[in-house]
Amino acid sequence: MGQESNPNLKQLYGQTGWTLGRFAREVNRVGTEGGAPKAYSAQTVHQWLKGHVPKAEARPLILEALSRKLGRPITHSEAGFPAPVSDSAQPSTVEGLIDLGRQDMDPSRRSVIGASLFSVALTVPGWPDVVGRMEAVQAGETRRVGLPEVEMIKAMTERLSELDDEFGGRHARPMAAAFLVNTVAPYLRAPASDDVRKSMMGAASFLCYLIGWMAVDEGLHRLAQNYYVKGLELAGASDDHFTYCHILRGMSVQAADLGNGSPAVRLADAAAAAAPSAAPRMRAFLAGQQAHAYAVRGDRRAAYQFLRETDSAIEKAESQARTFGGYSPATLAYHEAQVRNSLGDTTGSIDSLQRHFHLRSSSNDSRRSGIRFTSMLAERQLKVGHLEAACANWSKVLDDYPTIKSGQVDQHVLTMFHSLRPYLKNPAARELYERARIVTPDSLAV
Repeated sequence: MGQESNPNLKQLYGQTGWTLGRFAREVNRVGTEGGAPKAYSAQTVHQWLKGHVPKAEARPLILEALSRKLGRPITHSEAGFPAPVSDSAQPSTVEGLIDLGRQDMDPSRRSVIGASLFSVALTVPGWPDVVGRMEAVQAGETRRVGLPEVEMIKAMTERLSELDDEFGGRHARPMAAAFLVNTVAPYLRAPASDDVRKSMMGAASFLCYLIGWMAVDEGLHRLAQNYYVKGLELAGASDDHFTYCHILRGMSVQAADLGNGSPAVRLADAAAAAAPSAAPRMRAFLAGQQAHAYAVRGDRRAAYQFLRETDSAIEKAESQARTFGGYSPATLAYHEAQVRNSLGDTTGSIDSLQRHFHLRSSSNDSRRSGIRFTSMLAERQLKVGHLEAACANWSKVLDDYPTIKSGQVDQHVLTMFHSLRPYLKNPAARELYERARIVTPDSLAV
């Protein structure tokens, strides 16, 4: 290959503090440990740093030596090497996961990952395509992992989800990405029994889903899709049908909220089709999103058919305890509100949202969603001419807004500012507008 310098590898080399000879010896040691002794020299390392691409067999040895020295996973991309290819001709799942998470952690990369582009042509792997597709794991020095590590990942994911629900994803997502890169990815490469490995990949899959959900909250739609697709791959590798369906449904929510009806339908239908013998509440969880997706696409008949199916499934569910995805009668009322609004029935949508709040559980439903749904209610009330009611609900939004770091909530507050401006002669609207200017960042208080 060409002789231009490899700045990525040079930077990593500088971080090690090694001499050229020491670098070569460390790589040779890794090869020997793996049963394939090497005899690379300082001159060989010098050529690598100048830009000569190491042979394919040398690259994982170099990355392993660097990872051991620097105490973190080093990927092909970070070292300036060509991307590895697994037996299925797909990029390595763990490698891609580390690169994705590391970019998300790095503030200097925000302009790169920050594009809000949503790809309607996104290629989503089907369940048969992802089952067991995980590449063979090469274990380094990481100790053998077991179920306690799996349970730790699940517990951390739950805590991160609680932070996201309570305070928004702007602060929680970089923490979650760091956890993914520094803890979860090394576990995915570590020695483990088959059962533990599957459980580990399943836990990692749900963490990817959560980080993708946080990225959606910030309007980072391409980034969210990347996390979602990695989550699908891991779910398939772990035979985790439920998480696979959960992620597809989340992708449909993303598409529907952006007004992309056709991909929303495609993803919601794929989630429903992949669900293995869904229990009633799981069926409601999937059918409710199908109703919303079809409404966004403008298919009234199908949307209301799926709403009826959702209602029927909720009635069949024996208990609301331990619900998959937390689907409840309050969630059904929210989906009904979204269906009605998408099909032009603003008044009916207001009625459904008010019923949602009547049924809503203060202990189980997130504070952020409460702010978002209250904002939706206010926006729709103003649309039908109920200014005083809208102002009362926007006032509730402002009560909690200063403690929420959420891109979606920011957008609702920006909508409030624009919506109130024509009504500033009204005392209630003027008072609300001035109060909002005090608690809102300058970038939004237009």
